[in-house]
Amino acid sequence: MARGLRLDVALGRAAPALDPRDRAFTHDLVYGVARLRGRLDHLIGLRVHKGLGRLDRPVLELLRLGAYQLLYMDGVPRYAAVSQTVEQVRAASGQGAAGLANAVLRGVVDAGVSLDLFPDFGTDPVGFLSTWGSHPRWMVDRWLARWTPEDVRALVDADNERPHVSLTPLETAADAAAEVLARAGISCESLGERIGCVRLAFGADPAAALATVCAVVQDPGAHLVTRYADVPEGMKVADVCAAPGGKALALSGRVIYTLAADRSEMRMRLIRENARRTQRAIGLVVADAMHPPFHAMDVVLVDAPCTGTGTLARHPDGRWRLAPASLSAMVEVQRRMLDATAASVRRGGLLVYSTCSLEREENEAQVDAFLERTPGFRLEATDAVPDEYLDDAGHLFVQSWKTGFDGAFAARMRRVA
Repeated sequence: MARGLRLDVALGRAAPALDPRDRAFTHDLVYGVARLRGRLDHLIGLRVHKGLGRLDRPVLELLRLGAYQLLYMDGVPRYAAVSQTVEQVRAASGQGAAGLANAVLRGVVDAGVSLDLFPDFGTDPVGFLSTWGSHPRWMVDRWLARWTPEDVRALVDADNERPHVSLTPLETAADAAAEVLARAGISCESLGERIGCVRLAFGADPAAALATVCAVVQDPGAHLVTRYADVPEGMKVADVCAAPGGKALALSGRVIYTLAADRSEMRMRLIRENARRTQRAIGLVVADAMHPPFHAMDVVLVDAPCTGTGTLARHPDGRWRLAPASLSAMVEVQRRMLDATAASVRRGGLLVYSTCSLEREENEAQVDAFLERTPGFRLEATDAVPDEYLDDAGHLFVQSWKTGFDGAFAARMRRVA
């Protein structure tokens, strides 16, 4: 697959012509390896003299794929996983590397996946959570400085689970939409009216579900942002980082005008397709949030670019693509975006800032700094979402390891009239 691309984009480009069965197999394999890379590397490293650093990158990647098939894909025969991986290593790096791969894979499968092979959680939580938990050490260190080891273990376990696909119905309540889907033979469950989403069962076809009810694919964590925004009826709303459009479309049913903007023309096409499919009339414009193409809006939603640490189950490659410097770079982008969009909110209007990050610098600290340098705004709490999703200051904070949803943060700020 192409380097430097997100996993979903790379997979889409590398396997466009696969039949559904092969595509599902490939998806499970590459996403599984991305989720458990740290665990696989630890098990492989136990079998490689002088450690993984001595391996060529293609050999290591192939060993990860082979080890995952041996340990986590019951439908793949052991002999097939070993022989095919060895042959691929031979083609990539020669006979010597092939012999090493054969020995490593047979040793890995013979040893299995026992917690005894990993650092002890009680005495070395960082070692355990970065290997068995399969997250970068720097990320684990950050989280352990904020939460208990037990909470961080629950967080990394949640990140290593396969996420559900959820829908936000646009024209019916969640319970009613779930009944319609069930009658159509689509297995799902309503998450209740307090959440407003329907969760599809594994194996259910999202395209069939969208053809059955008017809805958008949207995780409950993301939908809680629109609930938390608590936009009054009859408002003019602008979503400045709108793609793929779920939040803008969810808000469009109760307001008089919705403008969806994004700087990517390709991503704007996704919003246009979703708007046409759901027959929602919204304004569309390709624009950079640093230069908002509007003014005096009643509500401006800034769903800011972020590190995405609340969505690492859905985007498992994100944990390996991020570095400590990624956080500071995102914080600066978010700061500039908040400053640029604040002036486009009318006096008395709302500015709603949100991320899918768990990091304090991108969330609470970002909002506190904005309010300190922008005295014309104040935080305004809302009772539009259940209290369990609010922190002590009144921000929305959806914790993925406690909810099973994507992590999310939002702050609702009123411009003083």
